Amino acid sequence: MPLLLFGGFRTLIDRLHARLATEGHPDMRPAHGFAMQAIGARGATASEVGRRLGVSKQAAGKTVDRLLALGYAERADDPADARRKLVHLTPRGHDALARSAAVFDELRAEWCAALGADRVRALEADLRNVVPEETAFRLDATSWLGGA
Repeated sequence: MPLLLFGGFRTLIDRLHARLATEGHPDMRPAHGFAMQAIGARGATASEVGRRLGVSKQAAGKTVDRLLALGYAERADDPADARRKLVHLTPRGHDALARSAAVFDELRAEWCAALGADRVRALEADLRNVVPEETAFRLDATSWLGGA
């Protein structure tokens, strides 16, 4: 079962990124999308991104630096604390997330067509019941593979 769940995840993510590449985002990678979600509408520091994703500050910083280089994010002074730098999404970052959401809706519709909408809704509800909320968005899979 774990491999089938992972296979479903990979299928969706791989198809999403193939589509994003054709829609003007060829350098977008899965980690970028997760980091942009963690940055959110209000912005975040690299440390906050790391905490939200369950990865080290250094790993989050590398991903944020890549988002900056690709034009998906920008750094700015935190108006509440001049010592902090906040990362915000650029219009390009917002475009990538909006396109991702639209593609995911299409992919979900394909699953509904193949499995039935009721079955897909039930699967989503069942997964929400068994996946602890605090681990639903963590990306620290490197610890499973002997990484940092």
